[in-house]
Amino acid sequence: MPGTSDNIFADRACSSINPIPVLKDNIIWIWTSGREAIVVDPALSKPVEELLIENEFQLIAILQTHHHSDHIGGTKALLKRWPEAEVIASSEDIERIPFQTISVNDEDVVSLMGREVKVIGVKGHTKNHLAFFLPANESCGEPPALFCGDTLFSAGCGRIFEGSPKDMYNSLKKLASLPEETRVYCAHEYTKDNLSWAISLYPNNIELIERYKEVSKLRSNGELSLPSKISIEKKTNLFLRAQNIQELKKLREHKDKWRS
Repeated sequence: MPGTSDNIFADRACSSINPIPVLKDNIIWIWTSGREAIVVDPALSKPVEELLIENEFQLIAILQTHHHSDHIGGTKALLKRWPEAEVIASSEDIERIPFQTISVNDEDVVSLMGREVKVIGVKGHTKNHLAFFLPANESCGEPPALFCGDTLFSAGCGRIFEGSPKDMYNSLKKLASLPEETRVYCAHEYTKDNLSWAISLYPNNIELIERYKEVSKLRSNGELSLPSKISIEKKTNLFLRAQNIQELKKLREHKDKWRS
């Protein structure tokens, strides 16, 4: 869990994005600006409440990428503490995310904390999955940011539960087209495992090996490998590099059966 306001939230003039690791490998992302905060995919409520209260933030919105319980599990409790907070989710998932207050679709744009956030439809993992793209804030030197839930992982992608390989392929192509400097805020810390799998297929790939060493060092020191960057993923993510739907399908099937 992030530390106190003295180090993480010292500069409130610009925005900040910080992680709360929960459960086995989930990451809840907290986007803050001034005294306001937006939470992405809160699996649990208590660690979010503790951080927001300790640092005197007002929760104004919750972004939901999809309906799985490890992404919406803490939302209802957070709404009890901050009942005015908006819940932004797919309009096509109103039955599975019934507490949404702002329903959105692919290519919609919402204004949050004075910034425009683009909604990107990225079905595949689930049939109504969304990603949220935050353009660069040049006045503060902040690069673009992508909250991608379980569609794009660092060196991986989500399992295909409700969509198809075609859906996932098209969704990943959308994300690959974002600016290369875009920070990728995935919802799970899977990087080391994903790279280990990739190296099992390409044992002589220097870029995979070097990245695996970097990530292994971070993890051994108790640090996250996230956020990643689109430029890094385009070099070391086999799913993002797939040349066609069939290649992605084969990779996904292989990864589903693979054990480290």
